[in-house]
Amino acid sequence: MPHMIQSRLPFTGQRIVEPMIALARCSQFQRIIVTGAKSAELMFELHRHGYIRVAATPNYGAAAGQYDVALVDWRQRSVEAIETTLDWLADFLAPAGVLVIWLDPQQPAANRKLRAVLQRCGFLVEAGSVHAHGCAVSARRHEANPRSKVA
Repeated sequence: MPHMIQSRLPFTGQRIVEPMIALARCSQFQRIIVTGAKSAELMFELHRHGYIRVAATPNYGAAAGQYDVALVDWRQRSVEAIETTLDWLADFLAPAGVLVIWLDPQQPAANRKLRAVLQRCGFLVEAGSVHAHGCAVSARRHEANPRSKVA
């Protein structure tokens, strides 16, 4: 019987889950939705971290506005292609919910494009972080952000 060789490198979910959680500032009891190419992997990694109310891409019977946090794994995809996903995902996110998007390392122009897409979808960027293997951005809806209201 051949011996299994295990890699010492953390798999994808381990590398991105902690920075995404930090940006989302979420508790283990909040409802979290994950989407993207590796959404199931990310969901299982969140479960291993004690986040028990996590679902990968919801089924269409899910109630609108029921998730507190949306985590989007958008690596190896173009920034321009995210707008349709955000329009769809926004329906599942609570009005005060937070959205965190993980991307491949980006050039400044791509970051500007992402901010423009988020703004068109009704979100304001709150924070971001850059890592060796990618970057993440957190955003909230305009109406849920008291700083966005003009007197």
